[in-house]
Amino acid sequence: MTSALQVFMLPDLGEGLTEAELINWLVSVGDEVRVDQPIAEVETAKSVVEVPSPYAGVVAELHGEPGQTLDVGKPLISVARVGSVGADADDAAPAPSPDGIAASSMPSGSGRPDATPGAASSAPAEVAANAYREEEKAGSGNVLIGYGTPGGAGQVRRTRAPRRPVSGVEPLETPDLDLSLLRTRVPGKLGAVISPLVRRMAREHGVDLGGLHGSGESGLIMRRDVEAAISTPEVEASPAAEPVPVAGPKPVASETQAGTDSRTGLGISARTPVKGVRKVVAANMTRSRQEIPEATVWVDVDATALVELRAGMKKADSHAAPGLLAFIARFVTAGLKRFPELNTRIETTADGAQEIVSFDGINLGFAAQTDRGLTVPSIRNAEKLSARELDGEIRRLTAVVREGKGTPEQLGSGTFTLNNYGVFGVDGSAAIINHPEVAILGVGRIMDKPWVVGGELAVRKVTELTLTFDHRVCDGGTAAGFLRFVADCMEKPGAVLADL
Repeated sequence: MTSALQVFMLPDLGEGLTEAELINWLVSVGDEVRVDQPIAEVETAKSVVEVPSPYAGVVAELHGEPGQTLDVGKPLISVARVGSVGADADDAAPAPSPDGIAASSMPSGSGRPDATPGAASSAPAEVAANAYREEEKAGSGNVLIGYGTPGGAGQVRRTRAPRRPVSGVEPLETPDLDLSLLRTRVPGKLGAVISPLVRRMAREHGVDLGGLHGSGESGLIMRRDVEAAISTPEVEASPAAEPVPVAGPKPVASETQAGTDSRTGLGISARTPVKGVRKVVAANMTRSRQEIPEATVWVDVDATALVELRAGMKKADSHAAPGLLAFIARFVTAGLKRFPELNTRIETTADGAQEIVSFDGINLGFAAQTDRGLTVPSIRNAEKLSARELDGEIRRLTAVVREGKGTPEQLGSGTFTLNNYGVFGVDGSAAIINHPEVAILGVGRIMDKPWVVGGELAVRKVTELTLTFDHRVCDGGTAAGFLRFVADCMEKPGAVLADL
């Protein structure tokens, strides 16, 4: 049988993410995999996910090492159909010819010039191969963000690679593009560039890819080749001399490169790449500050009655008492029904005009600190839930994101954010709006403070509420009205909860 090498590209894992970090492989070269079997764990900017294989067969190649950042659309794994293992090397991975077109695969058996006449594949191998074909054809219909195996409601159309016929032999059509056909050739070179990251890096640093000798297989230009070119000083050549290729080890680093900061004169103790959650948070907060004309209002709240209410419920049944954040979340959803302008989003149309998009429902996001950084999972249709139900969702989603298992839908679908920064022991904060939302409510720590009650000074449980809002969607009156409503609910929770 001929080799049918199938190259699976890293799919879009949701929310338009363009890269993911490879955490570890769940399979090895030579392992047999089935459709939808998890093959790798990758960490995106939002969560850690298992990537299933859309193909069945034997693992031929793993494209990447644990810890490496892979671009969406870059090869992740190559899978050979059963019966193709042990085929000739040129069948398994056709090398690019000088004109840039991969050599055609040839059918095995008597049709091949080097085959023994009358030779045929064994029946067991043929049966196994057919079984894998049927499995792939049927698929499961399961969908990870951006791709899925065929089956279920429809079929997946795959691009087929054109093949040049070999003299006297019909070309064998395979369902997927060979890796060699995906390479971008450099004029005059047999080398190639697969990664968009490598091309972008070369373009940004003015590196001529035509002058590089790739260190990868078949002259493939790797990231390390471009990095070496960036670090190596250019060598001027006389007009008659041949261009000097950039190759070999990197030069010895200067004192500044070795760890001394040129501006401060201090030694550099570490360089930490901005990636994953931190990279997304930085980009999102920067965009928020650049695009949103924000304003902030705040108020001190006597939360004594709310604290006493929860203490009484906890005394009656310690397992059934919602947390204070759940009560505040319930007041927030009620407030957003009265002031829906804060539960919107601004979008720019194709002609450059802006629209305020309103929603039939509330997806309440809440900030959760994890080992990977700050995440904001959201409770879908939160306005339909009671305080006790909200408490259960807050606890469940917090556990999910701390395990790194939050899905793009859970982490990117909020319409309003509640931020309890009081757990860090601070009184207040003018938080940055979680773009593309238009408002965020912060809750400070609850602490004993002197407070005037009925004309007399008393010690009360006081906290500070801070609302940052997008001034494009509403004015200060609306923001203040919402904030005052939530504050009143916290000061008189019994009466309010009876009506909610």
